[in-house]
Amino acid sequence: MPRTHTELWAECCAYIRDLIEPIQYDTWFRDITSVKFENGVLELLVNSSYFADQLEERFLKVLKSGINKVYGPGVQLYYVYHTVKNDNASTIKMKSAAPSPVIMQQSTAQVANPFKAKDNHQVESHLNPRYTFENYCLSNSNKIAGSIGESIADNPSVKTFNPLFVFGPTGVGKTHLIQAIGIRLKEHNPESRVLYVTARLFESQFTAARAKGEINSFFHFYQQIDTLIIDDVQDLRNKPATQNTFFHIFNHLHQNNKQIIMSSDCAPAEMDGLEARLLSRFKWGMSVALDKPDIELRRDVLRQKAAQDGLSLPDDVLEFIAVNVTDSIRELEGIVVSLLAHATVLNRDINVDMARAVLANAVKMPRRQVNFEMIAQAVATHYDIDADLLFTKTRRREISDPRQVLMYLAKKIGKMSTTTIGNRLSRSHATVIYGCKEIEERLSVEKKLIQDIQAIESSFARQ
Repeated sequence: MPRTHTELWAECCAYIRDLIEPIQYDTWFRDITSVKFENGVLELLVNSSYFADQLEERFLKVLKSGINKVYGPGVQLYYVYHTVKNDNASTIKMKSAAPSPVIMQQSTAQVANPFKAKDNHQVESHLNPRYTFENYCLSNSNKIAGSIGESIADNPSVKTFNPLFVFGPTGVGKTHLIQAIGIRLKEHNPESRVLYVTARLFESQFTAARAKGEINSFFHFYQQIDTLIIDDVQDLRNKPATQNTFFHIFNHLHQNNKQIIMSSDCAPAEMDGLEARLLSRFKWGMSVALDKPDIELRRDVLRQKAAQDGLSLPDDVLEFIAVNVTDSIRELEGIVVSLLAHATVLNRDINVDMARAVLANAVKMPRRQVNFEMIAQAVATHYDIDADLLFTKTRRREISDPRQVLMYLAKKIGKMSTTTIGNRLSRSHATVIYGCKEIEERLSVEKKLIQDIQAIESSFARQ
């Protein structure tokens, strides 16, 4: 009697258990279950995309060995997980790079030479199914770009924003946004030929096509695209032959009313190493910036990423991360991934101390400079008052004393000028000087004030 797919996976797990450390097996393999095994395709249910990525990066050889031994050669492996915990409607299936070397080679060839497809109407979009508008968090820092992206995706016949040029520093969500446009377009019209490609891959494809004498096929493939999405277009700098090719493809698509979407780490006006005629075309449509995520966006990203990974993130931990990690969405997601790994391996609940250790060590986050808002909040918290009261005109002692402490600490640990402090509090330069002097004089005689100042300063030392 043939064995069931669960029995086969149990045998595979027993084999893997003998090859790795017990703690590794318990952390990464113990909770994996077999969904099915049919026609040479094995589907495994994992906790999250993070677990799938870790299995691929750390245990690919072990998996390949176990699957080949139990299931036989040539098996295609897929990871199945839910982007929203316990929601079957959010199921994602991710193909593994293992275990068949032949399959890997075939897949790579298809990516490297898309213009060799037999049916030119069918184009593999290479879009990541996780990058949708539904899980793209919006705030003031990216609201304009997000609105324009949805407008393009929902009204493809309107070419007001063609080309669309999205720019901003690394990790702010450019790739997510431009791929979300492509996914929405495919949802509305599955037959539309949408292609996502990085500029670096485009350049590699062009180089390979030129070496093989397949330039005409290369041009023909790209000229049939309905929506071309080029990521990291700045990588075309100082590559004149590739730029010339892209220039002609760009012209053909634009003249035939096809949508072009690009991303870059800087605005067209700031790009060097590109031909002027190509830069001028980048400016034909709409250029929109993605700024560093504001505090609202950082909170939303953390909540969403934690939910996707099935992670319970306490409010104080979420706020600690959102306040201290300010540069990019990618860094925020990396923090959540690291917290998940720490909590899983150590079998501990997530708290601020664990988050602080992750920020300091696992992700190598630089120490964040103390700013005025942080000092104001720390002072208000210590004195148990509403922070907004510090900015009012009231002279009540229970407010005026903490306000002078704020002035003193903003100058001492915030390294701010008295003029800047005065502007933030709507006070004169002279008032701030007087307030700081008052605190300095009182510190020489008031033990309680000394303790208050030390307690507030210590709160920053712990962050």
